[in-house]
Amino acid sequence: MKRVFPLIVVLISLSVLGIIFIQMSWIKNAIDLRKQQHDQDVEHGINQIRESFYDRFAVKNGLTFNDENSRMYYMKDFSANLLTEEEIRQIINQSLHRANVHNKYDYVIMDIFRNTIRNSKGFKNEYIPNAINTQITTENSPYKETLLLYFYEDNNYVLHQLGWVIAASILFTMVIISAFWLTVRTMFTQKKLSEIKSDFINNMTHELKTPLATISLAIDALTNEKVIHDTSKIKYYSGMIKEENKRMNKQVEKILQAARIERQEISLNLQQLDVHEIIRKVADNLELQIQEKHGRLALSLTAQNQIINADEVHFSNIIFNLLDNAIKYSNESPRIEVETLMNGNALLIKVKDNGIGMNKETQNRIFEKFYRAHTGNIHNVKGFGLGLSYVKAMVEAHNGKIKVESVVGKGSIFTITLPIV
Repeated sequence: MKRVFPLIVVLISLSVLGIIFIQMSWIKNAIDLRKQQHDQDVEHGINQIRESFYDRFAVKNGLTFNDENSRMYYMKDFSANLLTEEEIRQIINQSLHRANVHNKYDYVIMDIFRNTIRNSKGFKNEYIPNAINTQITTENSPYKETLLLYFYEDNNYVLHQLGWVIAASILFTMVIISAFWLTVRTMFTQKKLSEIKSDFINNMTHELKTPLATISLAIDALTNEKVIHDTSKIKYYSGMIKEENKRMNKQVEKILQAARIERQEISLNLQQLDVHEIIRKVADNLELQIQEKHGRLALSLTAQNQIINADEVHFSNIIFNLLDNAIKYSNESPRIEVETLMNGNALLIKVKDNGIGMNKETQNRIFEKFYRAHTGNIHNVKGFGLGLSYVKAMVEAHNGKIKVESVVGKGSIFTITLPIV
């Protein structure tokens, strides 16, 4: 799977890049083809202009022709001087329109000596080098007059012609890229979930295997003939079985509780609570555990208004989980401080420790269900990675917020913000 996953990503990436390259090539070819078509339309329009000049000259002079040769013979007398400026403008407009050429233009008609015969008002001499010129008189004409058409460059003309095609291509390319991104993100998510599931199964197996092994040993001891007749040993081993059974039940309850939180099946029994009182109770319960590690827990409960609407059991669990983590994730004697202070109409609860700290990646994921931070050289930290996800869910259920600040090797600060009564 480790080899297949990157291979799939590479193949999909190459496919998307290939599709994008083909799309861009197709768009470029379509633009080039449209430019060529436009040039042909211009050429066709100019030919129509010349023929329309001849037709208008023939109509004005009442000329009729039996064939093309006779027509060209009489056209040798054609000159732009015989047409008005309005007629010339009208002929050019109609001819270009029929040829599907819609660019703005100016024109000038010159004789063989480069004298101007007719011209539009906007035509300038500097347009001449870039103008399209064509002879409008016949080869046998004595006049040799030339039409110069200057088209104002419309850089977006081709884009306007192919606008919907290009837009559709870009749209579908973006759809393909989006689908690729979603696919890869889903694959990474599934990979991460698979790793989390494996870690959870390993942790759960370890957490349940230890009490089961202890219970098995205790049962074996109870069947020993020397123990059967010793009441004190029977009580000792029975108590051991009971404690390990409680421990297993507690672990199973954690998993069930996480499932209930995910399904939003937990209902809160809200009542007015004194935050300072709850913190003191939890601190007293953990005092022995802290003393065993030669640590210290300091309370700085200075908030002027410490009354909140909360569920006593779940709020106590929030404080307990944060303090328990501070104790477990410490390299040395834990130094923990719990502080309360006001922030407007909100109560802040800060839990500071001198533990191993967390890097940025861990801080971003610490509240994810089943996620467990790497503990370095600490190998005695057990659990399923449910504690902080439970804390976050319960804080938010109380309309509060929680954040963490941490420096690797120096410790962490968890800050809970809760609305006061």
